[in-house]
Amino acid sequence: MSKRLQVLLPPEELLAIQQLAKRESLTVGEWVRRALREARIRRPVSEPEKKLKAIRRSVSHSFPTGDIAQMLDEIAKGYES
Repeated sequence: MSKRLQVLLPPEELLAIQQLAKRESLTVGEWVRRALREARIRRPVSEPEKKLKAIRRSVSHSFPTGDIAQMLDEIAKGYES
């Protein structure tokens, strides 16, 4: 279910948004929805400190690994089959 969101803007800012929307052949509502989606996508899903903690925890492990060239070759062969 959709919900209504009211945003109060100064006249000059509203005029600028109206002009941008018109230039893209969009309604102001659609332009704002797209701008909000783009802003939300650019924001990280989790806090940077949480990500850093996970990275620090993962590099503390010592797992066996193979030669990078060999691994990349095996991955490429997997895509080919």
